[in-house]
Amino acid sequence: MTPVTSPTPQFTAPLLAPARLAALLDGQAPGPARPVVLDVRWRLGGPPGRADHEAGHVPGAVFVDLDIELAAPPGEGGRHPLPSPAALQDVLRRAGVSRGSRVVAYDDDTGAVAARAWWLLRWAGLPANRVAVLDGGFRGWVAEGLSVTAAPTRPAPGDVVVHPGGMPVVDADGAAELARRGVLLDARAGARYRGEIEPVDARAGHVPGARNAPATEHLGADGRWLPPDAVAARYAALGVGGLDGAAAEPVEPGAIPRPEPTDPGGVGVGAYCGSGVTATAVVLALEYAGLRPSTHPAALYAGSWSQWSADPRRPVATGSAP
Repeated sequence: MTPVTSPTPQFTAPLLAPARLAALLDGQAPGPARPVVLDVRWRLGGPPGRADHEAGHVPGAVFVDLDIELAAPPGEGGRHPLPSPAALQDVLRRAGVSRGSRVVAYDDDTGAVAARAWWLLRWAGLPANRVAVLDGGFRGWVAEGLSVTAAPTRPAPGDVVVHPGGMPVVDADGAAELARRGVLLDARAGARYRGEIEPVDARAGHVPGARNAPATEHLGADGRWLPPDAVAARYAALGVGGLDGAAAEPVEPGAIPRPEPTDPGGVGVGAYCGSGVTATAVVLALEYAGLRPSTHPAALYAGSWSQWSADPRRPVATGSAP
């Protein structure tokens, strides 16, 4: 796969370095050229991230609540079901997202919550080269000595139109099929995958046949993403190859893969986690590493373990083996 350069060289996807975002924001008046920045800080078990946002955030960032705005109410679809297209459109418009916007999302942890925003924007139909996650998140931004403000952000309403279906989704049956015939990746920590602990969901363990790929292992000691070839090697060891069964060339941050409309003979790949949030970082990682181009992303099991474990008809595996 031969990368081509982004039409906007400073804006890179799916990851954007803090210094590049700062350069894009510096001196830009509100308008189409200025990226929309989403602060999606969140932590399992709380407290909500809004207080962190109000204490200090990237200048111009708008806080978006994962539990309320990037998910439908919990229920049969799991703890964080996908929001309805209409609800997501309202959220994005309030945040100032328009049809031609470039959007950057950040959290203050592993980037997995920001990846949920990235994934939803792509699912909503925004082009791959206009959506990114801030590499290193808010901690990386602060570590580089970049400007932080507590001033409220009041963006002009956007006019984005959500066209759902831009990213593939599977249900529980689809996830089971991927585990049997393809590669189903479990993004949770090893202890949860093995069934040693289960802090929130109905049963401990994993989907039989799923392979453990903790999303925390995408990062280096500095909290930034590892180079794409290192991420690619990790997933190759888990059985994920490039399209047509061959290893794909890693894609440097910001490069846009050439379209590959089909995957003849390729192995299906999907990801899940506890509730459909952290798994989106695996989808992003496979694209970043060049193993799946933006035209052929890995599938997300949106209900994830929170849905699977709540269904007594679904089998559960424990231990380190798939």
